[in-house]
Amino acid sequence: MPSATDLYRTVRLIRRFEERAIDLVRAGHIVGGIHPYLGQEAVAAGVCAALRPDDIVTGTHRGHGHVLAKGADPAAVLAELCGRTTGLNRGRGGSMHAADFRVGVYGANAIVGAAAAIVTGAVWALRRSGGDQVGVTFFGDGAVNEGMLLEALNLAALWRVPVVFVCENNGYATTMPVAGAVAGTITGRAEAFGIPAEVVDGQDAEAVHRAARAAVARARAGDGPTLLECRTYRFDVHHTFEYRVRLRYRPPEEEAAGRARDPVAIQGDRIDAAGRDTVDAEVERVLDAAVGYALAGPEPDPADALDHLYASGLRPRPGGP
Repeated sequence: MPSATDLYRTVRLIRRFEERAIDLVRAGHIVGGIHPYLGQEAVAAGVCAALRPDDIVTGTHRGHGHVLAKGADPAAVLAELCGRTTGLNRGRGGSMHAADFRVGVYGANAIVGAAAAIVTGAVWALRRSGGDQVGVTFFGDGAVNEGMLLEALNLAALWRVPVVFVCENNGYATTMPVAGAVAGTITGRAEAFGIPAEVVDGQDAEAVHRAARAAVARARAGDGPTLLECRTYRFDVHHTFEYRVRLRYRPPEEEAAGRARDPVAIQGDRIDAAGRDTVDAEVERVLDAAVGYALAGPEPDPADALDHLYASGLRPRPGGP
Protein backbone atom coordinates (compact mmCIF):
# COMPACT_ATOMS: atom_id res chain seq x y z
CA MET A 1 0.00 0.00 0.00
CA PRO A 2 1.49 3.39 -0.92
CA SER A 3 1.64 5.93 1.86
CA ALA A 4 -1.03 8.58 2.21
CA THR A 5 1.64 11.14 1.38
CA ASP A 6 2.65 9.38 -1.82
CA LEU A 7 -0.93 9.26 -3.05
CA TYR A 8 -1.43 12.90 -2.13
CA ARG A 9 1.71 13.84 -4.05
CA THR A 10 0.35 12.19 -7.19
CA VAL A 11 -3.13 13.72 -7.05
CA ARG A 12 -1.65 17.13 -6.27
CA LEU A 13 0.87 16.86 -9.10
CA ILE A 14 -1.85 15.99 -11.60
CA ARG A 15 -4.12 18.80 -10.37
CA ARG A 16 -1.47 21.47 -10.57
CA PHE A 17 -0.08 20.14 -13.86
CA GLU A 18 -3.52 20.49 -15.44
CA GLU A 19 -3.99 23.98 -14.03
CA ARG A 20 -0.59 25.02 -15.39
CA ALA A 21 -1.45 23.45 -18.75
CA ILE A 22 -4.70 25.44 -18.89
CA ASP A 23 -2.67 28.61 -18.30
CA LEU A 24 -0.46 27.65 -21.24
CA VAL A 25 -3.51 27.04 -23.43
CA ARG A 26 -4.80 30.52 -22.63
CA ALA A 27 -1.38 32.01 -23.34
CA GLY A 28 -1.27 30.33 -26.75
CA HIS A 29 1.64 28.01 -25.98
CA ILE A 30 -0.51 24.86 -26.23
CA VAL A 31 -2.21 25.03 -29.60
CA GLY A 32 -5.57 23.29 -30.00
CA GLY A 33 -6.40 23.07 -26.31
CA ILE A 34 -6.65 20.11 -23.93
CA HIS A 35 -9.21 17.91 -22.19
CA PRO A 36 -8.61 18.73 -18.49
CA TYR A 37 -8.44 15.87 -15.98
CA LEU A 38 -9.43 18.10 -13.06
CA GLY A 39 -11.54 16.21 -10.52
CA GLN A 40 -10.57 12.73 -11.70
CA GLU A 41 -7.05 12.62 -10.26
CA ALA A 42 -7.76 9.90 -7.69
CA VAL A 43 -8.47 7.33 -10.41
CA ALA A 44 -5.10 7.58 -12.11
CA ALA A 45 -3.25 7.90 -8.80
CA GLY A 46 -4.92 4.93 -7.14
CA VAL A 47 -4.69 2.59 -10.11
CA CYS A 48 -1.13 3.35 -11.14
CA ALA A 49 0.11 2.98 -7.56
CA ALA A 50 -0.93 -0.68 -7.82
CA LEU A 51 1.30 -1.31 -10.85
CA ARG A 52 4.93 -2.29 -11.35
CA PRO A 53 7.16 -0.13 -13.54
CA ASP A 54 7.04 -2.76 -16.30
CA ASP A 55 3.26 -3.06 -16.29
CA ILE A 56 1.62 -1.26 -19.19
CA VAL A 57 -1.06 1.39 -19.47
CA THR A 58 -3.13 2.92 -22.23
CA GLY A 59 -5.21 6.04 -21.77
CA THR A 60 -7.63 8.41 -23.40
CA HIS A 61 -7.86 11.88 -24.89
CA ARG A 62 -8.14 13.00 -21.23
CA GLY A 63 -4.91 11.21 -20.48
CA HIS A 64 -2.36 13.50 -18.84
CA GLY A 65 -3.16 12.10 -15.39
CA HIS A 66 -2.55 8.52 -16.52
CA VAL A 67 0.81 9.38 -18.03
CA LEU A 68 1.96 11.32 -14.97
CA ALA A 69 0.72 8.75 -12.44
CA LYS A 70 2.62 6.01 -14.27
CA GLY A 71 5.86 7.94 -13.81
CA ALA A 72 6.50 10.04 -16.92
CA ASP A 73 8.61 13.18 -16.48
CA PRO A 74 6.25 16.17 -16.06
CA ALA A 75 8.66 18.42 -17.95
CA ALA A 76 8.70 16.11 -20.96
CA VAL A 77 4.91 15.73 -20.84
CA LEU A 78 4.40 19.49 -20.74
CA ALA A 79 6.89 20.00 -23.57
CA GLU A 80 4.90 17.47 -25.59
CA LEU A 81 1.71 19.43 -25.01
CA CYS A 82 3.51 22.55 -26.18
CA GLY A 83 4.59 20.80 -29.37
CA ARG A 84 8.31 21.05 -28.63
CA THR A 85 10.95 18.61 -29.83
CA THR A 86 11.98 18.08 -26.20
CA GLY A 87 8.59 16.48 -25.51
CA LEU A 88 7.97 12.81 -24.85
CA ASN A 89 7.27 12.19 -28.53
CA ARG A 90 9.22 15.09 -30.06
CA GLY A 91 6.06 17.18 -30.10
CA ARG A 92 4.31 14.84 -32.53
CA GLY A 93 1.83 13.24 -30.14
CA GLY A 94 0.54 16.30 -28.35
CA SER A 95 -2.10 16.22 -25.65
CA MET A 96 -4.13 13.26 -26.91
CA HIS A 97 -1.41 10.82 -28.00
CA ALA A 98 1.38 11.04 -25.43
CA ALA A 99 3.35 7.82 -24.93
CA ASP A 100 6.36 6.81 -22.86
CA PHE A 101 7.46 3.21 -23.28
CA ARG A 102 10.17 3.70 -20.65
CA VAL A 103 7.52 3.78 -17.92
CA GLY A 104 5.04 1.44 -19.61
CA VAL A 105 2.72 4.05 -21.12
CA TYR A 106 1.80 2.61 -24.51
CA GLY A 107 -0.03 5.76 -25.43
CA ALA A 108 -3.04 7.89 -24.90
CA ASN A 109 -5.57 7.51 -27.68
CA ALA A 110 -8.10 9.98 -29.01
CA ILE A 111 -10.27 7.26 -30.57
CA VAL A 112 -12.92 6.42 -28.00
CA GLY A 113 -12.53 2.82 -26.81
CA ALA A 114 -9.50 2.02 -28.97
CA ALA A 115 -6.98 1.97 -26.16
CA ALA A 116 -8.62 -1.12 -24.66
CA ALA A 117 -7.88 -3.17 -27.76
CA ILE A 118 -4.29 -1.95 -27.85
CA VAL A 119 -3.47 -2.91 -24.28
CA THR A 120 -5.24 -6.25 -24.56
CA GLY A 121 -3.14 -7.21 -27.57
CA ALA A 122 0.06 -5.80 -26.11
CA VAL A 123 -0.13 -7.57 -22.75
CA TRP A 124 -1.24 -10.83 -24.42
CA ALA A 125 1.90 -10.64 -26.57
CA LEU A 126 4.07 -9.99 -23.51
CA ARG A 127 2.58 -13.01 -21.76
CA ARG A 128 3.21 -15.15 -24.84
CA SER A 129 6.84 -14.06 -24.57
CA GLY A 130 7.06 -15.31 -20.99
CA GLY A 131 6.48 -12.08 -19.07
CA ASP A 132 4.07 -11.60 -16.19
CA GLN A 133 3.11 -8.00 -16.86
CA VAL A 134 -0.39 -6.69 -16.29
CA GLY A 135 -2.12 -4.19 -18.55
CA VAL A 136 -4.49 -1.41 -17.55
CA THR A 137 -6.67 0.59 -19.88
CA PHE A 138 -8.54 3.73 -18.88
CA PHE A 139 -11.70 4.78 -20.70
CA GLY A 140 -14.74 6.93 -20.09
CA ASP A 141 -18.41 6.12 -19.80
CA GLY A 142 -18.80 7.17 -23.43
CA ALA A 143 -16.71 4.19 -24.51
CA VAL A 144 -18.87 1.45 -23.02
CA ASN A 145 -21.04 1.23 -26.15
CA GLU A 146 -18.09 1.17 -28.57
CA GLY A 147 -17.41 -2.04 -30.43
CA MET A 148 -13.64 -1.89 -29.90
CA LEU A 149 -14.06 -1.95 -26.13
CA LEU A 150 -16.61 -4.76 -26.24
CA GLU A 151 -14.35 -6.80 -28.53
CA ALA A 152 -11.47 -6.29 -26.11
CA LEU A 153 -13.62 -7.44 -23.20
CA ASN A 154 -14.64 -10.53 -25.12
CA LEU A 155 -11.11 -11.48 -26.14
CA ALA A 156 -9.68 -10.77 -22.69
CA ALA A 157 -12.30 -13.03 -21.13
CA LEU A 158 -11.81 -15.84 -23.65
CA TRP A 159 -8.03 -15.88 -23.38
CA ARG A 160 -7.82 -14.80 -19.70
CA VAL A 161 -5.68 -11.85 -20.67
CA PRO A 162 -4.30 -10.03 -17.59
CA VAL A 163 -6.02 -6.68 -18.16
CA VAL A 164 -7.74 -4.34 -15.74
CA PHE A 165 -10.42 -2.29 -17.51
CA VAL A 166 -10.89 1.02 -15.69
CA CYS A 167 -13.99 3.02 -16.58
CA GLU A 168 -13.76 6.63 -15.43
CA ASN A 169 -17.48 7.32 -15.21
CA ASN A 170 -17.63 11.09 -14.84
CA GLY A 171 -21.30 11.20 -15.76
CA TYR A 172 -20.98 12.66 -19.25
CA ALA A 173 -19.81 11.64 -22.69
CA THR A 174 -18.86 15.15 -23.79
CA THR A 175 -22.29 16.70 -23.01
CA MET A 176 -24.44 13.54 -23.03
CA PRO A 177 -25.45 12.27 -19.57
CA VAL A 178 -24.84 8.59 -18.90
CA ALA A 179 -28.55 7.97 -18.36
CA GLY A 180 -29.26 9.09 -21.92
CA ALA A 181 -26.63 6.89 -23.53
CA VAL A 182 -26.09 3.70 -21.52
CA ALA A 183 -28.75 1.01 -21.35
CA GLY A 184 -28.34 -1.34 -18.41
CA THR A 185 -25.22 -0.76 -16.34
CA ILE A 186 -21.53 -0.27 -17.02
CA THR A 187 -20.52 -3.16 -14.78
CA GLY A 188 -23.11 -5.25 -16.61
CA ARG A 189 -21.11 -4.89 -19.81
CA ALA A 190 -18.26 -6.82 -18.20
CA GLU A 191 -20.48 -9.30 -16.39
CA ALA A 192 -22.01 -10.31 -19.74
CA PHE A 193 -18.56 -11.67 -20.67
CA GLY A 194 -18.05 -13.37 -17.31
CA ILE A 195 -15.65 -10.66 -16.15
CA PRO A 196 -15.82 -9.62 -12.47
CA ALA A 197 -16.79 -5.98 -12.10
CA GLU A 198 -16.95 -3.55 -9.20
CA VAL A 199 -18.17 0.00 -8.61
CA VAL A 200 -15.54 2.13 -6.85
CA ASP A 201 -15.54 5.61 -5.30
CA GLY A 202 -13.44 7.39 -7.90
CA GLN A 203 -12.92 10.47 -5.73
CA ASP A 204 -11.01 8.52 -3.09
CA ALA A 205 -7.48 7.54 -4.17
CA GLU A 206 -7.16 4.94 -1.42
CA ALA A 207 -10.47 3.26 -2.30
CA VAL A 208 -9.39 3.15 -5.93
CA HIS A 209 -6.04 1.72 -4.96
CA ARG A 210 -7.55 -1.08 -2.87
CA ALA A 211 -9.79 -2.17 -5.74
CA ALA A 212 -7.01 -1.84 -8.31
CA ARG A 213 -4.53 -3.77 -6.17
CA ALA A 214 -6.93 -6.71 -5.92
CA ALA A 215 -7.69 -6.62 -9.66
CA VAL A 216 -4.00 -6.43 -10.57
CA ALA A 217 -3.15 -9.34 -8.26
CA ARG A 218 -5.93 -11.40 -9.82
CA ALA A 219 -4.69 -10.65 -13.32
CA ARG A 220 -1.06 -11.40 -12.47
CA ALA A 221 -2.05 -14.73 -10.95
CA GLY A 222 -3.56 -15.79 -14.27
CA ASP A 223 -7.20 -15.40 -13.32
CA GLY A 224 -8.04 -13.00 -16.12
CA PRO A 225 -9.50 -9.51 -16.47
CA THR A 226 -11.50 -7.31 -14.11
CA LEU A 227 -13.52 -4.14 -14.74
CA LEU A 228 -13.56 -1.28 -12.27
CA GLU A 229 -16.20 1.41 -12.69
CA CYS A 230 -14.71 4.41 -10.90
CA ARG A 231 -17.45 6.94 -10.32
CA THR A 232 -15.87 10.33 -10.50
CA TYR A 233 -16.72 13.89 -11.54
CA ARG A 234 -15.11 16.15 -14.09
CA PHE A 235 -14.72 19.52 -12.40
CA ASP A 236 -13.92 21.53 -15.51
CA VAL A 237 -14.93 21.64 -19.16
CA HIS A 238 -14.86 18.65 -21.51
CA HIS A 239 -12.36 20.59 -23.64
CA THR A 240 -10.85 24.04 -23.21
CA PHE A 241 -12.76 25.13 -26.33
CA GLU A 242 -15.70 25.45 -23.96
CA TYR A 243 -14.09 28.48 -22.36
CA ARG A 244 -15.15 30.32 -25.50
CA VAL A 245 -18.52 28.77 -26.27
CA ARG A 246 -19.68 28.34 -22.65
CA LEU A 247 -21.91 25.31 -23.10
CA ARG A 248 -24.54 24.90 -20.37
CA TYR A 249 -25.31 21.23 -19.95
CA ARG A 250 -24.66 20.63 -16.24
CA PRO A 251 -26.94 22.13 -13.58
CA PRO A 252 -25.07 24.44 -11.17
CA GLU A 253 -26.24 22.44 -8.16
CA GLU A 254 -24.84 19.27 -9.70
CA GLU A 255 -21.49 20.92 -10.30
CA ALA A 256 -21.40 22.20 -6.72
CA ALA A 257 -22.16 18.75 -5.35
CA GLY A 258 -19.49 17.19 -7.56
CA ARG A 259 -16.85 19.69 -6.51
CA ALA A 260 -17.67 19.16 -2.84
CA ARG A 261 -15.85 15.81 -3.02
CA ASP A 262 -12.47 16.98 -4.23
CA PRO A 263 -9.98 14.09 -4.50
CA VAL A 264 -7.08 16.39 -3.67
CA ALA A 265 -8.76 17.56 -0.47
CA ILE A 266 -9.91 14.05 0.46
CA GLN A 267 -6.39 12.67 0.23
CA GLY A 268 -4.80 15.79 1.68
CA ASP A 269 -6.89 15.47 4.83
CA ARG A 270 -5.14 12.14 5.52
CA ILE A 271 -1.77 13.79 6.15
CA ASP A 272 -0.77 16.53 8.55
CA ALA A 273 -0.70 20.16 7.46
CA ALA A 274 3.09 20.39 7.51
CA GLY A 275 3.41 17.33 5.29
CA ARG A 276 0.84 18.70 2.91
CA ASP A 277 2.63 22.05 2.70
CA THR A 278 5.90 20.26 1.98
CA VAL A 279 4.37 18.27 -0.87
CA ASP A 280 2.65 21.35 -2.29
CA ALA A 281 5.92 23.28 -2.36
CA GLU A 282 7.72 20.31 -3.94
CA VAL A 283 5.09 20.05 -6.68
CA GLU A 284 5.34 23.75 -7.44
CA ARG A 285 9.11 23.51 -7.82
CA VAL A 286 8.75 20.56 -10.18
CA LEU A 287 6.17 22.37 -12.30
CA ASP A 288 8.06 25.67 -12.32
CA ALA A 289 10.97 23.76 -13.82
CA ALA A 290 8.64 21.90 -16.19
CA VAL A 291 7.14 25.10 -17.59
CA GLY A 292 10.60 26.57 -18.10
CA TYR A 293 11.80 23.41 -19.81
CA ALA A 294 8.75 23.21 -22.06
CA LEU A 295 8.88 26.81 -23.24
CA ALA A 296 12.64 26.69 -23.80
CA GLY A 297 12.41 23.69 -26.11
CA PRO A 298 12.68 24.21 -29.87
CA GLU A 299 9.67 23.87 -32.12
CA PRO A 300 9.76 21.16 -34.79
CA ASP A 301 11.36 21.90 -38.15
CA PRO A 302 8.76 21.54 -40.96
CA ALA A 303 11.47 19.85 -43.01
CA ASP A 304 11.26 16.88 -40.62
CA ALA A 305 7.48 16.50 -40.86
CA LEU A 306 7.66 13.18 -42.71
CA ASP A 307 10.22 11.59 -40.38
CA HIS A 308 9.28 8.84 -37.90
CA LEU A 309 6.21 7.70 -39.82
CA TYR A 310 7.43 4.16 -40.39
CA ALA A 311 9.35 1.82 -38.10
CA SER A 312 11.58 0.89 -41.04
CA GLY A 313 12.71 4.47 -41.43
CA LEU A 314 11.27 4.70 -44.94
CA ARG A 315 9.72 8.00 -45.98
CA PRO A 316 6.51 8.30 -47.96
CA ARG A 317 6.98 9.30 -51.55
CA PRO A 318 6.32 12.97 -52.30
CA GLY A 319 2.88 13.46 -53.80
CA GLY A 320 1.41 10.24 -52.38
CA PRO A 321 1.47 6.66 -53.70
